[in-house]
Amino acid sequence: MVDDPVATLRRFNRSWSQRVGVLDESFLGSGRPLGPSRLLFELRGGGSSVRELRERMDLDSGYLSRLLRQLESEGLIAVTPDPADARRRIATLTKRGVAAQQDLDDRSDSLAHGLVDALSDRQRVRLAESLDQADRLIRAATVSLDLVDPGSEHARTAVAAYFQELDETFEGGFDVAAGAADEQTLGGATGRFLVAVSGGVVVGCGGLQSLSDDVGEIKRMWVHHDWRGLGLAGRLLRRLEEESLALGHRVVRLDTNSSLAEALAMYRAAGYVEIPRYNDNPYPDHWFEKRF
Repeated sequence: MVDDPVATLRRFNRSWSQRVGVLDESFLGSGRPLGPSRLLFELRGGGSSVRELRERMDLDSGYLSRLLRQLESEGLIAVTPDPADARRRIATLTKRGVAAQQDLDDRSDSLAHGLVDALSDRQRVRLAESLDQADRLIRAATVSLDLVDPGSEHARTAVAAYFQELDETFEGGFDVAAGAADEQTLGGATGRFLVAVSGGVVVGCGGLQSLSDDVGEIKRMWVHHDWRGLGLAGRLLRRLEEESLALGHRVVRLDTNSSLAEALAMYRAAGYVEIPRYNDNPYPDHWFEKRF
């Protein structure tokens, strides 16, 4: 019988943190603790802005600044103004930093081999599959759903990815200019726009506009293909329904295309019923509504 998931997660955390040396003052025997070591991992392959690091690592600004100063004092990184925007700072590995990061990689590989080499081939496959699934579920559980302005950078990034997918999916493509026309209605006092964010990266979105005082419409529902099958679309849908209720709507509507089979199944499972066409959108062939 499977334990309570909270108890299972706590037991795994204790076991894993002990075996990988999270609590050691010298992580992986590198001479520095986990925090600065983790930052070195994040800086591989080129520089990152301090803002991107803070979002990706989900760190407090003060703590991140201390980590950056520590690595800078060791000569492992350089923190310089961004040539494109002097208000931003860019952190990059120095030559010594690249060597230190490679040393951490080698130590980490050695530890991982030490953990799995005692297992049979079949056990290794089971472990890899289980950890991959656990990683996906943990990441899905920690995605934040943020209300943003529909003209914000995150919103535009998400909608651009959504439009590109529609263009690749629909026979005859998708007219981006026509799709962008409703941006103004998804914000302000009568609209909402949500982005799903993980580690500073946008992985989904959804919008809501008011068709009347009593009727709302869900728009731009999208989840990155790498994040599908983890319940994120359902979370977005439920949150948009809550926002619709908060705006005073008693009915929420949406439209979709039959080529989006997963979306059709989700809406029906969530209690949406098909209704006649209610708009002049040229792309959908199914129209739904749900009454609260």
